[in-house]
Amino acid sequence: MDWNNCFSGKRYGVETGPSEIRSEFERDYDRIIFSSAFRRLQNKTQVFPLPKHVFVHNRLTHSLEVACIGRSLGKIVGAEITKIKEVEQNKNVLDFYKDHLKNVISAACLAHDLGNPAFGHSGEEAISKHFLDKKDDKKFTSQFSVEEWDDLIKFEGNANSLRVLTRKSSNNLDGGYRLTYSTLASIMKYPCAANESKGKKGPTHLKKYGYFQADKKVFDAITKEVKMINDADNGNAFFRHPFTYLVEAADDIAYNIIDFEDAHRLGILTTEEITSIFLDLLKLSKNDNFSKTQETATKLDSNPNEKISYLRAKAINFLTISSAQVFIDNADKIIKGEFEGSLVQKIPDAQTILEKIETISVNRIYNHNSVVKIELAGFKIMSALISDFVEAVLMPKSERIKRHDKIIRLIPNQYLFNETNTSYEKVMCILDLMSGMTDLYALELYRNLQGISMPSI
Repeated sequence: MDWNNCFSGKRYGVETGPSEIRSEFERDYDRIIFSSAFRRLQNKTQVFPLPKHVFVHNRLTHSLEVACIGRSLGKIVGAEITKIKEVEQNKNVLDFYKDHLKNVISAACLAHDLGNPAFGHSGEEAISKHFLDKKDDKKFTSQFSVEEWDDLIKFEGNANSLRVLTRKSSNNLDGGYRLTYSTLASIMKYPCAANESKGKKGPTHLKKYGYFQADKKVFDAITKEVKMINDADNGNAFFRHPFTYLVEAADDIAYNIIDFEDAHRLGILTTEEITSIFLDLLKLSKNDNFSKTQETATKLDSNPNEKISYLRAKAINFLTISSAQVFIDNADKIIKGEFEGSLVQKIPDAQTILEKIETISVNRIYNHNSVVKIELAGFKIMSALISDFVEAVLMPKSERIKRHDKIIRLIPNQYLFNETNTSYEKVMCILDLMSGMTDLYALELYRNLQGISMPSI
């Protein structure tokens, strides 16, 4: 892999060559924006339950903001890569980094959360636990290979994002959304299978996993097309693609800073404590006049929301520029697959403040009563739904009772399975259904199936 061959305008699922590069990468962004999977993010919780009177972020607004940050990162880094000698000598490559890297990164940022099921991490945990609870049922587990079983007991939204973007269902084209290989590579934070992942103590690229066994063909095609580097010590695992670091940084910056702004609007964190933390961060900026920043913030004392919005924007700008500089300073290691960690983690002198933000986020935001309640409710809802649907589809057709048939009738056409499919393939169809649900749809379906409320006609 080098800077000249790590990108491609060719589309997954399309055998013909790419058209003009500019239109290919911009079309990725547009295809995601107009997709039903992206629209469904508006009814998926980001952190807080959606209140009636105060606007906070959902998955859709979060993804749009991540895309904005990602575009800036792509623009800054792309401009620097054009100065590399091997890039300067190739006009097509030069044009890509100058004009189009920002489009790849922003499109990947839009898509990075598409694989999250209803209720986010609670939904992932509910799916995994359903199968973990059956680990001692030999008759059940014997239906799956070791690799397939790992997919199910470690259900992973990152792997599911790749599946959402590339899956061929009964009513769409080969290749799913038919995005460029460059965009698809950029969302693969963990380029390995479930059985190759090492958990939290492993290296960054192996902490989770990036594809299901059902999608191995897709994964292999991507890694081959954009020349990703195989991690020879870990089977079919690969080191991260360079662009993935920019997508990850955009996401890290967004949730680190914007979750504070939401917590402020809900009265969980005070204006004074957020102001103090953001100003401590901005003291590190070499591109801003800190005294002027303080002066402007003081002028907004009478409008606390506007004050925090101003400081939020300044903090995001500082972290964006700083993350881009970390990438540029480590470009040689990144292109060789030798960089470990994330860009945000390597911003000089910022780690103490970022760790403070993380500690406050965990203790006072992510464990706030409203957040805990929706996580517990989401877990219960998703657990009940996955149990009903998996039981129905895995029951041999000759043994199904009327209730099983009725549940199967609720499966939309695009998620329907064939009776000749393997048990794993049938379960994956159900996981596609579960990940396609919004929080509100999952809640309503749960109420109906549990007899808590009757459906309206």
